[in-house]
Amino acid sequence: MPILPIDSGRYGSKEIKNIFEESKKLEYELKFEAAVAKAQADLNLIPHEAAIEITKITMSNMISLSRVKDLEKISDHDTAAMVEAISELCSNNTKPWIHYGLTSNDVVDTSTSMQMREAFTIIESKIHELIKELLKKAKENQNLPAVGRTHGQHASIISFGLKFAIWSNEMMDHLTRIEEGKKRFLLCKTLGVVGTGSIMREKALEVQKMVSEKLNLFPIEAATQVIPRERYAEMVFIIALIGSTLDKIAIEIRNLQRTEIGEVQE
Repeated sequence: MPILPIDSGRYGSKEIKNIFEESKKLEYELKFEAAVAKAQADLNLIPHEAAIEITKITMSNMISLSRVKDLEKISDHDTAAMVEAISELCSNNTKPWIHYGLTSNDVVDTSTSMQMREAFTIIESKIHELIKELLKKAKENQNLPAVGRTHGQHASIISFGLKFAIWSNEMMDHLTRIEEGKKRFLLCKTLGVVGTGSIMREKALEVQKMVSEKLNLFPIEAATQVIPRERYAEMVFIIALIGSTLDKIAIEIRNLQRTEIGEVQE
């Protein structure tokens, strides 16, 4: 079931809900561990053989959510359980290099960014389709006269297509906000427990850059153990603005099709 505790399953598209399933979250975390191991091996921080084995195990579908959950009951720590599940399947020579130089929130925060990257990809695609439809309606109705209102009262005549043009412009603004915000909230961190990358030393930032590029994210410029939480507020704010525009469109159509107005109908 989705991680969101208040989701009864009724709301949300299947494709969006799938991104936030616990099993999918684990998949993102394992991809992160593989990407870090590969970058570290490329920079000669860990043996290449270890990175190959870590990648093979994490990308093999051999690590199940149920096994991680069982291990979590013992350790009472979700990330530690995931790391232990990888370790169970690796050779003794590889085990010391699993999760090397990382802290739990490197995994948690970056995998959340991966989830939001996929979610925004879907949202952007849907917005693009909506803009196309709104522009089509704007053009179709550009010469259709309609009542312009101020304070709910009749004012001057407008083009009915103007309504759709305004809505399409707002949706384009939302696309701009998403694109501009990605560098602030689709972030990758591999800098360890206090954000200094001390174990990886002078190669720490290069590892983070390589992992970020691999995962199509942006490297965090500065952090402690966690990536600053303001990014969540910005993501929610952008999504709320999109919802506000959609709400405005729906209310306008609903009002105009009221019996006593009757300017549009389904």
